[in-house]
Amino acid sequence: MPTRFTSRIDVAGPAGERFDEILTPAAVDFIARLDNAFAGRRRELLDARRKRRERLASGEERLGFLAETRAIRTDPSWQVAPPAPGLEDRRVEITGPTDRKMTVNALNSGARVWLADFEDATSPTWANIIGGQLNLYDAIRRNIDFTTEAGKRYSVGESPATIVARPRGWHLVEKHIRIDGRPVSASLVDFGLYFFHNARQLLARGSGPYFYLPKLESHLEARLWNDVFRLAQRELGIPQGTIRATVLIETITAAFEMDEILYELREHAAGLNAGRWDYIFSLIKNFAGHGADFVLPDRAQVTMTVPFMRAYTELLVRTCHQRGAYAIGGMAAFIPSKDPAVNATAMEKVRQDKEREAADGFDGSWVAHPGLVPVCEAAFDEVLGGWPNQLGRLREDVRVTAEDLLNVASAGGEVTEKGVRANINVGLRYIDSWLRGTGAAAIFNLMEDAATAEIARCQVWQWVRNGTKLGDGTAITAELVHRWLDEELAEVRADLGEPNRLGDAREIFVETALGEKLPSFLTTGAYARYLTDL
Repeated sequence: MPTRFTSRIDVAGPAGERFDEILTPAAVDFIARLDNAFAGRRRELLDARRKRRERLASGEERLGFLAETRAIRTDPSWQVAPPAPGLEDRRVEITGPTDRKMTVNALNSGARVWLADFEDATSPTWANIIGGQLNLYDAIRRNIDFTTEAGKRYSVGESPATIVARPRGWHLVEKHIRIDGRPVSASLVDFGLYFFHNARQLLARGSGPYFYLPKLESHLEARLWNDVFRLAQRELGIPQGTIRATVLIETITAAFEMDEILYELREHAAGLNAGRWDYIFSLIKNFAGHGADFVLPDRAQVTMTVPFMRAYTELLVRTCHQRGAYAIGGMAAFIPSKDPAVNATAMEKVRQDKEREAADGFDGSWVAHPGLVPVCEAAFDEVLGGWPNQLGRLREDVRVTAEDLLNVASAGGEVTEKGVRANINVGLRYIDSWLRGTGAAAIFNLMEDAATAEIARCQVWQWVRNGTKLGDGTAITAELVHRWLDEELAEVRADLGEPNRLGDAREIFVETALGEKLPSFLTTGAYARYLTDL
């Protein structure tokens, strides 16, 4: 039965050990106050997203830099807030979910920052969401450890990484907390619980409440977050400007509003991050029906060196450094293998990727595994030397136009049967993992998260919709994909064995990759249908 905190607020998630320490009446009431203040604006902004996507899809709107905010972009005088304690040096950041093992390993990894991820790397079961909050609560108080099956105990060391929490995006809800029968924004739940319980403790330890903000599509959504921060700080009596936020530029629309996003958050802004896979997913989603000029090749061929991706990352560095904000590079997702040859090849690719980012002016970058921390650190040490950042490199040589950002054809490459099958295979494996409660899944020596499944199914939808042809002239059709889907499903089922959720994974993939319309996110419907009882 739901726990009724007041006549208006119900918490319907199943009970768990120590969950009552997180779901206190005061904490739930704090979330309710945030929801009361901002639920209406959130719904309006999500409706604006939908309408804009429809205009872009139909060709009614042409994406470009906003005329109405030109004064912000051309005003050289404004800067974001100075770096906060623990965020002065961000040369290596590790990302991952907030389960107990990852919490300890990430804090001890040697990375300067840990992105504690409630979003793409977390399957949003109730146990994961509240359990993750509890793990962060304990970690901040240095009261967390982990014991392996072999009996080896790990605890947090003397110099842990700075925690930066990533709440879920504005488009998601938390169906286990309802106000007047309506589910609350998942963003406000994740932010609110973390901030309420930990802000003062973090400040007392010389750090602060820091956040990564995902999936923003406009500066108005950044303005909403800034107003949430102001109210939250006021409610808890914490000085304004204490919060710091780094925004992931992982949507094509946000790429045209980087200055504006930093401006709206300027009293709280710490930087921008190049969220590469979600960025490609967003581009496909907005332009999937625009014909061959917007059709991308196999996912593996869309590297960070293709021209339209170079334009995106170089503009990000220039924009950040003009405003005193940190520019953080993309993910290195490789998981070290027991095969020395596999390791050598992959590590060389990671090294080259991080050296490119450091040379381009990024101030730091992401890795998914502790084994990659030394590789990333060495690449940035070589460029940074004794400096904590590259803010002095203004990259005034960079000139990026709207055409550069939208020049998808510059990727070149081709679509292959291997690439289509890979999208199907990895998509099935990831969705199965997500349905079983694991949002960061090791698949073929890569740490995959929800962005993997999103780009995989969007590419398949785009290829089918455009009748894209393989090298031998074979057109990719729904019938062909169904045949390959059955073949890949059999292979994955044999590999994974039982138990699995592959039947449900197949259904989700078919609905979101082969339907008449392309859903904005596969996770919204899948969460509502499959995870709300967990």
